[in-house]
Formats: sequence, structure tokens, C-alpha cells
Amino acid sequence: MKKSIFRVLSVLIAVVMFAGALAACKPAEVDPAEVAAALPREETLYYAGLQWGSVVGWNPYSSNNNNALAVAQGANARIVMFETPYMYNMIDGKQYPLLADGDYTWNDAMTELTFTLKDAAKWSDGTKVTAEDVAYTFDTHIKYETSTGVGVADYVEDVVAVDEKTVTVKAKLNDAGQAVNPLVVSAYVSDNYVIQKAWTETLEERVAGDAEAFKADPGDDAIGSGPYMPFYDDDTKVVLIRNDKYWGKDKSMWGMLPAPKYLAHTIYADNNAGFLALKAGEVDISQQFNSNVQDLWLVDNLPISTYLDDAPYGLTASLPTAYFNLKSFGLDNVAVRKAIAMAVDYDTIIANAMTNQSPTFNQVPRSVMNPTDGEQALYDHAAVADLQWAGNDVEGANKLLDDAGIVDTDGDGYRDIDGTKLSYNAVCPNGWSDWQAAIEIVAAAGEKIGIEITTYFPEWSVYQTVFTDGNQEEYDIFMVWSNGAGPTNPWGRVRQLMSSDFAGTTGNWNGNWGGYVNPRIDEIIAEIPQTTDQAKLVELYTEATEIYLTDVPSFTLMYRPDQFYTVNESVWTDFPAATDGRNIPPMNLADGYGVAGLYYLTLVGD
Repeated sequence: MKKSIFRVLSVLIAVVMFAGALAACKPAEVDPAEVAAALPREETLYYAGLQWGSVVGWNPYSSNNNNALAVAQGANARIVMFETPYMYNMIDGKQYPLLADGDYTWNDAMTELTFTLKDAAKWSDGTKVTAEDVAYTFDTHIKYETSTGVGVADYVEDVVAVDEKTVTVKAKLNDAGQAVNPLVVSAYVSDNYVIQKAWTETLEERVAGDAEAFKADPGDDAIGSGPYMPFYDDDTKVVLIRNDKYWGKDKSMWGMLPAPKYLAHTIYADNNAGFLALKAGEVDISQQFNSNVQDLWLVDNLPISTYLDDAPYGLTASLPTAYFNLKSFGLDNVAVRKAIAMAVDYDTIIANAMTNQSPTFNQVPRSVMNPTDGEQALYDHAAVADLQWAGNDVEGANKLLDDAGIVDTDGDGYRDIDGTKLSYNAVCPNGWSDWQAAIEIVAAAGEKIGIEITTYFPEWSVYQTVFTDGNQEEYDIFMVWSNGAGPTNPWGRVRQLMSSDFAGTTGNWNGNWGGYVNPRIDEIIAEIPQTTDQAKLVELYTEATEIYLTDVPSFTLMYRPDQFYTVNESVWTDFPAATDGRNIPPMNLADGYGVAGLYYLTLVGD
């Protein structure tokens, strides 16, 4: 991997003596707490930036595990303990078989998707993964109304075990007999775990069929099919141990076991603690924002690197976005919204808040797309060029407001509408340092165009209860993340940004947090999943971009990686990199096709 010249050849060896002593013990005599306290360094891959706080549970049906090392479904699902039929690769947008044997197929009407399972696929208890496991998983999600079940219920009608190995996923149909959304159906097979039917039945019996108890159960006895199993966790660390009988060493899959015996995550107090551990070589993979990351190798000469040699250092696929609350006085006026968005100095946000770990809006002009090549090819850039803005256009913003008759009528230095001053707050969670820096720059833009904008940084525990309420009037301009890369995007992001389905809803974790309503965009959102003609698809995405840049219901502040990915090669090397030709995305060797990186790792000096 790049910068390997800086590899540190020495590895802590004191723990080797402990490992030798451990090998002499019988399995029943091993105390996981003792092992976890002194994991053999040359057998352990350490993480930072995923796990904050103690693990709550291991239940793959629950959305409240706080178990980031092992349980995370969705696009680029985490598959080190539980596995999906397919793995998504954000680099090429393809889904690669995991539990599945080969590609899936659609019927002619695009209403049913079928795949088979590998003969070798087994659970950690040695029993076979079957089509009945796949079907029962879906039925259980629907029955107990898990977050997964609620998310797919409108799109997937049924999952059927055709025989022991064959699975058919049946789409929900619209009035015309078409699949409501083929994109969601195809994403289902790489987003969602297959969960063992026998264990699920044990869980059901344990909670006597109570839905809330079912989802709240910690699932400490959960059975997975992945290469790692739970080993130890407390309030200081989480450790997974490799299942050396893992089916994936069969020639039909990886043909070997992953290199690290243990995956471990120390629970750090904050980003700075994780950053210092990375510098010290106590962390191998850091999934957190590390300011001026390039200084770690250019200035400190440490054996640390990122996926890309140069800025932006990672693959940016997410679009942290500032939403306008359209119920706030004056923000229902598009001239006010666009003027604020035009005046913001995005180059300063990218240089200071992101320390250049984002392309600029001159490099990647704003749209509804992330910067990946696949998404950028889905709209006509020239057709919307006159609607785009790169930022810091104070003169243009002031002219836009002046032309709209939005001026300062009372001489207090701030513009008003019908005598009411334009005054707003700009909000994001406290402690999210890069977001806070961005919001400060939004506030500074307001001052330059005669609009009062003050910053407010509530704790996340408060913030999440406010921005998810579609009727809230407390926040005027507020930041939320966006969908990154996945099988349903960019359609999913267009829906997230503008679908009126989400406007005014409470408990809203889905999108359109500002309350924007436009019947035409709803038509486009409905039409895109039914469209297979590439030219028509480009036409629809171009129109969606045109609407977004014209009406400005929200505005992207930066491009951001789906995951930050910084590696220290003091102990392990051969991490995935953009130039290595292996097509492995920087997903921290745990998510989607990123898990392939676990099989390439070698120890420094080997």
C-alpha cells in the first residue's frame, strides 16, 4: 500500500508469551476477560470511530443494539457476524454474491427476483443456511414490525422458499401490475441479513411472541453465518473472534479465512482520544474525521495513509445538507432561500471544517448526485449549469434579494418582509465539530446579505427529537446527513431530499425535513424506479436536479465520505487503496464488499 516506506517494523511482542500460554490452556479454562485485556497484537485488528458506548445487544432484529462493530443493516450492510445474500460495492455499483450462488435473475415482468444459496453456506452452529431461513427472516420482520419490516412492507410482498436452496423475492405491485419499486426489491438482497430460523423461533418462544420484547431482547445467543462471533464486551471495549470453521473458506467463496483472529474496538471518550490512539499505533483502522489527516504522514512521518493519496483522501458519497424550515417566516420565499445558499463560502467550509477532505463545488458542481462517476453520469450537466452556484457570491445574492424587493426598510441593517426582520437560527448537534464549523460559516453569510442568522448547538439527544418532527418551528436552518452510495441511489436521495410523503410527518427519519411539497417531483420519484431506458432516466434525474436547484428546499454544504477511512500500517499492511487494482471500497473492511479487505491483510515484515 502507499506510504509503506514509513512502515514501522517493530511489533509489540510481549503479548506473544501470553498467546503461547493461552494455547496451552483447554478451551474451558480460557477467560475471555483476561484474553481481551491482552489480545495478541499481531492477531488483532483494532478499530476506532465506530463504537461509542457499551454494547446493548446482538439481536439482528433490533434497531437498538448500539453494536456498531457487528450489527448494521442497510446499504453496505456490516457483514462480519451476520451476512446478506449479496454484497454491495460502491465503487462499481454492483452486488456481488455472498450467501448467494451467482447473480440473481428477474422474471420478464420485473416483478420477481430469484437467487440460489451456496451449498457451502453454514451457520456458526454448523447447520446449513437454507431458503427457509431467508423466507422466515422476511416473515418475522413483517410480523413484528421491525424497522426493516416497516421499511420494505410497501415494496416487497413476500419472500418464498421455492426449495431448500432457491429463494424468490416477490415485489409489491401497483394498479398496473408493475413492481411498485424494483430498486428497493433488488436492494433488499444486499441490505438485509439472513437470520437463522431456528434461533428466531427460540427468540419468539423466549418472549412469548410479544413484539416489543422480541425487538428489545439483547440476543446474546444469536447465531450468525459470518466469519466472526462475539467474544467479549464491556464498557471499555468490544471484541469479536474469528470462527475458524467459517464456511467462507470454501473454494466457492473466499477460499481462506480472514487474516485477523480478533476484531476489537476500544471505546474511546471522544474523537481526540481515538486520534491519539491512531497516531500511537493502537488503532489500525479509524472511521472518524481526523482533521488535516495528511499531516500524519507528511509532517509526523507516521505509517498512516488514506484511500486516496491526495485530497479529498476518501471516496465522497454523502452530502451533509442544510434544510430550510419552510414554515419559518420568509423561508417560504425562494429568493431568501437561494440568496442564503449562494452567499455561503463553501470553499472555506471545505478548507477549514473539512480540512480539504471534500471536493469543492467547482470541482463537482451541485446537483442531487454524489461525486461518484456512476451518479455523475446520470444527469445532463450542461442543462442545469446556469442554476448551479459554487458559493461566496455575495454580490449575486444581494442582487437577487434587491430584485425581489426584499430590502432593509427601517435602517437596522437587516432586510425585512412587510416590516418583519429576517432573523433565523442555524442549528446542528453540539460536538459535531465539522458540522458546527460549517454552520458558523452559514451564519456569517447571512450577515453579508442583511439577514440575521445566529448559531445554536443543542445536544444530539435534544436535536434528534426536534428535527424529526415535521411540525417543529424551533429550528429554521438545520443540518442532516444524506443517503450515500447504495443500490437505490440516487433515487433514494432524491426521495430523501424532496418527497412530499415525508412532509409534516412526526418521528421522521426518512427525509424532506423542511416540509417541501411539489407534485411534479413526486411524479418523478414514482417514475424513476419504473424506468429502464437510460436516456429517459437521465432526463428524469436532470429534471429532478433542475427542480432542486430552482426551488432550493435545502442545500448541500460539503461532500463527505460514506465512511472515513484512515489506516495505520505499524502492525497490519496491504489495506485496500484506490490504486491497488483490487476494486475493494474503503468501507473499513466490514461493510458490503469492503469485507474483502480482511482477506488481503498481512503483518508488517511478513
